[in-house]
Amino acid sequence: MNEGIVKKVRNNDLELKDRLVAINRVTKVTKGGRTFSFSAIVVVGNENGVVGYGTGKANEVTTAIAKGVESAKKNLIKVPIIKGTIPHEQLAHYCGSRVFLKPASHGTGVVAGGAMRAVLESVGVTDVLAKSKGSSNPHNVVKATIKALVNMRDAYTVAQDRGIALSQVFHG
Repeated sequence: MNEGIVKKVRNNDLELKDRLVAINRVTKVTKGGRTFSFSAIVVVGNENGVVGYGTGKANEVTTAIAKGVESAKKNLIKVPIIKGTIPHEQLAHYCGSRVFLKPASHGTGVVAGGAMRAVLESVGVTDVLAKSKGSSNPHNVVKATIKALVNMRDAYTVAQDRGIALSQVFHG
């Protein structure tokens, strides 16, 4: 990810909710036969601009989910949300997954599928149009969506970066 833009968040005083995105049964073939374990990808967020994802792997489903939640709490990011939607259109990709996010007017709802929906609802976006193209692998879709959200900038941040007043951002 773009470490220069990512704003890490301390999770000491946050009320985080976790969502299970996908769970996989994975197999390891040994001399003694097959050994089954579970891999889980989890998204956590406070539904107010903070989100993170994590993966966990264990012999039981509940342990894998718990490990995923702990992993997700370690890499939280802050996302600008304006009136329940995102500040601007954003295109991002991770491996074979490509995602497109577009702001929507109030009352539209979250128009997104599966893994993207979990991330967008966890971050607190209530109105957005989203499209997932390419690979539908949940791991890559979640990572591409997080990458798109990391690259979001609100007008205040743009003004700060350019060293100009907030009013000049819109009037060029």
